Amino acid sequence: MRVKENLRLTAADCQDTVIHLILEPVEGQLVSFTPGQYVRLGLPGLTEPAPGYFAIASAPNTPDCFEFFVKNAGSLSAYLCDIEIGALLDVEGPMGKGFDLTPFRGDDVYLIGVGTGIAPLRSTWLDIIAHREDYGKVAIYAGFLTEMHQLLTEELADLAAHHIDVSITLEMGSDNWTGPIGYVQHAIERDAPDGDHAVACLAGMSVMVDACTQTLQNLGFNDSRILLNH
Repeated sequence: MRVKENLRLTAADCQDTVIHLILEPVEGQLVSFTPGQYVRLGLPGLTEPAPGYFAIASAPNTPDCFEFFVKNAGSLSAYLCDIEIGALLDVEGPMGKGFDLTPFRGDDVYLIGVGTGIAPLRSTWLDIIAHREDYGKVAIYAGFLTEMHQLLTEELADLAAHHIDVSITLEMGSDNWTGPIGYVQHAIERDAPDGDHAVACLAGMSVMVDACTQTLQNLGFNDSRILLNH
């Protein structure tokens, strides 16, 4: 696939770089995929830096491109953060089980993630918006390190128009921050969602996934209603 866009998402003065990488097919069309699935990205003809796995952040139905959120945190991601428009990348997939919400139509949906873990959740909420009448309450719990690390601030704010609630938690707040400070599991524990007719999709660091899983279980969520995308 070919690089269509490479846009920085984190603030210019943020020490961590996260980009919005958009790839388009060189020829032909892309197949639809399940929200939350991921692909394997590599450099054509090279084994170093080694290929890596990245969750698709774009809408799953009849896609004309694949979108990703890439944090500069390794040799491949550093290369991708500086990649030029028009460059080619090997793409294998989509793969993984993703977040199949078909069995949960009519239920409430909770999307929970931190940092670039919001990527597979974005694919999921875009799909939910296309079928909004199929679900009850929809809420997103997103966590970021600081205000400068926040991703998709405007897009998340606009989700209210689709009757989707958004809770942003910062690990480190500031004098201007009036939202929750701590970790996303604390926000979930505070709101205490009812797990009887709800499903939760988790994406992010394993320590966060484990902590949120424990919190959801304590709130009465059955394990079959706590979904991972891999």
